[in-house]
Amino acid sequence: MDGVPDGVPRVPEQRRPDSTPTPSEPSTTPVAERPAESAALRFSVLGPVRAWRGDEPVTTGSPQQRALLAALLLREGRTATAAELIDALWGEEPPSQALAAVRTYASRLRKVLDPGGEARRPGGTAATASAVLVSESGGYAVRDLAEDALDLTVAQDLATEAEKARSAGDLCHARETLRRALALWDGETLAGVPGPYAQTQRVRLEEWRLQLVESRLDMDLEQGCHAEAVSELTALTAAHPLRERLRELLMLALYRSGRQAEALAVYADTRRLLADELGVDPRPGLSELQQRILQADPGLAEPSSPAPEPATVPVRPAQLPATVPDFTGRSGFVRELGDILASAEGRVMAVSALAGIGGVGKTTLAVHVAHRARAAFPDGQLYVDLQGAGARVAEPETVLGSFLRALGTADSAIPDSLEERAALYRSVLAGRRVLVLLDNARDAAQVRPLLPGTDGCAALVTSRVRMLDLAGAHLIDLDVMSPDEALALFTKIVGEERVASERKAALDVVAACGFLPLAIRIAASRLAARRTWTVSVLAAKLADERRRLDELQAGDLAVKATFELGYGQLEPAQARAFRLLGLADGPDISLAAAAAVLDLPAEDTEDLLESLVDTSLLESAAPGRYRFHDLVRLYARACAERDELPRANAARRCPGCWTSTWRPRPGCTRSSGRGTGWWITWSPRRTRGCGSTTGTRRRTGCTRRPSASSPAYGRPRGGPRPSRGRSTCCGRRTTSPSRGPTPRSTRRPPRRSSARPGRRASAGRRPGR
Repeated sequence: MDGVPDGVPRVPEQRRPDSTPTPSEPSTTPVAERPAESAALRFSVLGPVRAWRGDEPVTTGSPQQRALLAALLLREGRTATAAELIDALWGEEPPSQALAAVRTYASRLRKVLDPGGEARRPGGTAATASAVLVSESGGYAVRDLAEDALDLTVAQDLATEAEKARSAGDLCHARETLRRALALWDGETLAGVPGPYAQTQRVRLEEWRLQLVESRLDMDLEQGCHAEAVSELTALTAAHPLRERLRELLMLALYRSGRQAEALAVYADTRRLLADELGVDPRPGLSELQQRILQADPGLAEPSSPAPEPATVPVRPAQLPATVPDFTGRSGFVRELGDILASAEGRVMAVSALAGIGGVGKTTLAVHVAHRARAAFPDGQLYVDLQGAGARVAEPETVLGSFLRALGTADSAIPDSLEERAALYRSVLAGRRVLVLLDNARDAAQVRPLLPGTDGCAALVTSRVRMLDLAGAHLIDLDVMSPDEALALFTKIVGEERVASERKAALDVVAACGFLPLAIRIAASRLAARRTWTVSVLAAKLADERRRLDELQAGDLAVKATFELGYGQLEPAQARAFRLLGLADGPDISLAAAAAVLDLPAEDTEDLLESLVDTSLLESAAPGRYRFHDLVRLYARACAERDELPRANAARRCPGCWTSTWRPRPGCTRSSGRGTGWWITWSPRRTRGCGSTTGTRRRTGCTRRPSASSPAYGRPRGGPRPSRGRSTCCGRRTTSPSRGPTPRSTRRPPRRSSARPGRRASAGRRPGR
């Protein structure tokens, strides 16, 4: 194993200027006089490109701005010319103003990396001594960083140290050092950074990471850790099927675990795959290993005296996914969750459960908060996607096995039953301060066995359902973004220049997205990838409700797919209610109207609607009134339109809804011809109803029913008269689409025999005629 293979940029040591004190020489500048920006800068490229000043994150700007920073960080402190940077960012198709853009990005980076530099620059000397991003010879460079300022530099030094330790025969130290080097990766290298230079470096650094993984697994096998290596090697070979070294290690691990047949099956699968994909045979080393396994070569046996495991180094898992670099808004929730996690540091076991509609940003918020709180949980952070909205939900016992291995428990010490694993898990966590992030949980029953049991630990749970039955949890309902937050997120992804000139169109886009973070991110990503589009073009595409859900998809991200996961988890009665309620127009629907549409008693309807509220697919606007998020309503209607029968039946029940909601109500006059006791409910604020259901109006007569607030049926004393040509459906008034004759059966409610004859003709006249 080479510490740093060829092709991987080696970042040199950053020497401090002679005028800067070394760590052993205390600074003579009084603390009170030192500028705040003198705190050490740190950078990360083994994951998203990020920067910190001390413990505070530094905003690195747009993707192109981060691409410029990455290109400078990876150039070993050398000056990169403007032409090199333009090629790194855009390749062979730079924009017309590429040079001006590079200068703008460099200026913005200089301001955030050296915020006090402008004030010191006139004198020249101080600025030269402290500047991080410098311009010279028509180019730019990043200089004067601390030795451990860049995570790639630290990983390279650790890899070199591990190689030396292995050469000296100290496998324990070499193996642990490689683990530390690999732990520096936080997802994909240069994640989210565009440009051909970033892609080239991403491929090279990923190849180097795999070499380090192979070396560490090789040492695992030398130390006799075969069973532990099998699961990891199985996953790696699935991810990299053509990498023969990984398959060779898997064969050896299986053979030494007593699974000879499986080891030979790996070889057969490898040979078939290479022949089908590349038309070649396995390399000689792999074929030789197969023959030795067939002959039960004693040289392949497990080492007789494996090196002892280091007993003094605790295992500190760091499993949190990478946080998104353009995280925006949610400041109130960030503070609230941060305070809760801070209470865990004060020896209180804290559990917070975030619920909300799919795509509202539960995982993004939880991961962001978890990263901010890492310092409070020095013993590690555990993460698992529980697949609660998918077809194959993660079983608690499987997750516990994974957690126990991450915490240093050997496979042989992990029990089989769920109860025993949960008890061992709580015992292992006792006395530690560990943060557990349980993402995408299905229900509280799935979560309970995975919660720590002692003070000092904390758990963050995200789910689409409200976990009212999770005892002691702090429940948070995550809503859509505010308009300002939504516009800020859209601007961060698209770029300030494009949004500033079309602010009104940008507001239309985020409104069409229902202020849902996932929808905004998809729409903004599509626009950012199409330089010829304007914001107005995107707004026009999203204005068509029939096409909106189809437009909101980019790659493997799709709003419709997110809703489908939640819909697929519904019981049949819930799914039916979800579809039929999607046919109702207007801002919300009353319980009485929903009961008529669903053809159920009010009590059963309320239970059904509240269960949909608990799944975050429906919202309770007020007691007795319910509403969909705009995009969920479009999806529910699309589901309903697949089946015309329930749609037509629901529309036919609209007249029944109208008559069934009559009740005595003060403030209304009795209609002539009604008899005693008939009073009409008048709702002037509700101006739209499910009568707009296309294709059912004329057939059902739903929209031609005379309005309950029309003169023929009475109105509130002193209240305004409704406009002509209105009709009432599901407790709402709606404009009638036609002037055709009204069926007698729907003109008005049944008469009482005590109606006064003298008013009969007036009562029978159609309103508005």
